[in-house]
Amino acid sequence: MDKKKLFNPSGKDTLENRKILGGNSTNIFNLNNVKYQWANNLYRNMMSNFWIPEKIDLTSDKNDFYNLSKEEQNAYEGILSFLIFLDSIQTNNLSNISEYITAPEINLVLAIQTFQEAVHSQSYQYIIESIITKESRNNIYDRWRDDKILFERNSYIAKIYQSFIDNPSKETFIKVIIADYLLEGLYFYNGFNYFYLLALKGKMMGTSDIIKLINRDELTHVVLFQQLIKNIFEENPELLNEQIIYQMFDEAVKQEIIWTNHIIGNNISGITYKTTEEYTKFLANKRLMNIGLKPLYPNSNKNPYINLEIFSDTEGAGNVKANFFEGTVTSYNMSSSIEGWDEF
Repeated sequence: MDKKKLFNPSGKDTLENRKILGGNSTNIFNLNNVKYQWANNLYRNMMSNFWIPEKIDLTSDKNDFYNLSKEEQNAYEGILSFLIFLDSIQTNNLSNISEYITAPEINLVLAIQTFQEAVHSQSYQYIIESIITKESRNNIYDRWRDDKILFERNSYIAKIYQSFIDNPSKETFIKVIIADYLLEGLYFYNGFNYFYLLALKGKMMGTSDIIKLINRDELTHVVLFQQLIKNIFEENPELLNEQIIYQMFDEAVKQEIIWTNHIIGNNISGITYKTTEEYTKFLANKRLMNIGLKPLYPNSNKNPYINLEIFSDTEGAGNVKANFFEGTVTSYNMSSSIEGWDEF
C-alpha cells in the first residue's frame, strides 16, 4: 500500500471516485460533498461531546481509596495501568491508519478520536495525581515492565500495530483495523465494569464519573471502526478473511479473560471467574454481529453485569439520547450541544 499524498492536485473529489482505500482524492476536506454520511454525522456528535476531567471532584475518592481492601486497590491501579496503555497506543497509532484512508470525512473523524484519546490520557493523569501518593504513581505507569500478563497483553496489540507500520499492505491493514476494533470494543469493558461495581457500593464515585465519560467516547469509537470495517469489506470483498477475524477475536477474548482473572479474580464481590468469561464472550459476540459476522460463542448471549448499566448508561437507562446504528452511544451531561441524535 502507498500512503496518500498530502495534497493531490490530480485527485478527483466526486462521490463516484471516492473510496476508503486506494482512492484518488485531493485530500481537501470538502465536507459539502460527503459519500460516507455516517462519518459526517458521527463527527458532529463527537464534537458535541467535549468534556474536561478536572471539572469532576475527586476529593472523596482519595479518602475512599485508602479504605479499599488490598485486592480492590491492586485492581484499581492495575486496571488504570492497562487503560493508560490502550489510550496511549491508540493516540499514537491512529495517524498511521489515517495516512492510508482516502476518504476525507473519515480522516476527520479519526482526528477527533485522536483528540479524545489524548483527553483520556489526561484523565488518568488527573485521577492518579489526585488519589495516588507521589511515591506510587510511577508504579502504575511502569507496571507492564514487571507484570508478565500485562506485558503480554500490551505486546499482542502493539505487535499487530507495529507489523502494519513495518509492512503496510492490505492484509496488515485489515489486521490493524480489526485490532483497533477489538481494542475499542472489547479491551476496555471489564475494567470499566470494575469501576462501576465500586460505584454501586458507594466507592470511588468521582472516578466512576470520569470512566463513564471515557466509556461514552469509546462507544463512538466502536461505531467508527464498526462502520469502517463494514464499508471496507463492501468495497473490497476479497479482503474479507473470516478465519483471521475469528482467530483474532478468540485470542483477544482469551487474553481479556486471563488478564481480568489475574487483576480482579474471585477476590472482589460482584465479579467472578464465571461472570468475567460470560461477559467477555457476550461482548465479543455482540461486536462480531455488529460487523455482519456470526457469533463465535453460541451460548454466550447474556450480559451478567446488567445491574451496572445504571452507572455506565450504555443500554438505554438515564440520559440516553438515541442509538447510533447497532452501537449505543449516550449524550453528555457536560456538553452544551447534544442535539442531532434523533436523526439517526
